[in-house]
Amino acid sequence: MQDRIREYVLATLTEMNYDVSEVTGDTDLGPAGLDLESLALADLSVQVEDEFGVKFDLDEMENTALMTLDEFTADVAARIAAAAAPAVSGSPA
Repeated sequence: MQDRIREYVLATLTEMNYDVSEVTGDTDLGPAGLDLESLALADLSVQVEDEFGVKFDLDEMENTALMTLDEFTADVAARIAAAAAPAVSGSPA
């Protein structure tokens, strides 16, 4: 799942006109790497929310800027798993 998320994030960043040719899993999303500004981070987050059915709070945007690509995709994968857990166990949400 994390690979699929990573492919989606890279494709989305490409559509947003970011050069991802040298991006690795260790590349920071914020100033030390891709240098995504807050609006770009918000746009990326909304697109990831729509694609994978997860939700980010507004106050999480600062933390997202400090994450590497691998940390971000792992976070999204964990959110997907957490959202699916109640449905899998059969307990009410």
